[in-house]
Amino acid sequence: MRTLLMAVVALISMDASAAEQTFPADGGVVYFNMPSGNVGCQYTPAGGSDVYKPEDGGPELGCDRIEPTYLRFILGKSGKAKRYQNVGDTGCCDGSHTLEYGNSWKKGPFSCTSDKAGLSCTRNDGHGFFISRSRTQVY
Repeated sequence: MRTLLMAVVALISMDASAAEQTFPADGGVVYFNMPSGNVGCQYTPAGGSDVYKPEDGGPELGCDRIEPTYLRFILGKSGKAKRYQNVGDTGCCDGSHTLEYGNSWKKGPFSCTSDKAGLSCTRNDGHGFFISRSRTQVY
């Protein structure tokens, strides 16, 4: 009976940890994509990286949606998220790290949840964005 109980506890622990994914960081920068390949995100830590410095000093979470129109969403260290429609550097979604549907990701003040309905990302003060093919929202 004790062995069965320990097995159940181990399974519950595995399910809980599998629901939150982590990805390797390149100089503190983390990349991940939705399983659809339509949305890709980049987390940049405070102070930025060798190739990119956030406007407000960071940290910053930016996500690009490819279809039906290319859009970029930026969530900085404070304030409401921003949506950009005319993005000049459209290089989204390399597919190297996938945030599977039903899983979440957390880094710094940001967290994102991947769902078949879309991607929801928030900063710990409640500001964030939602991205899908059919709908977007910043708050």
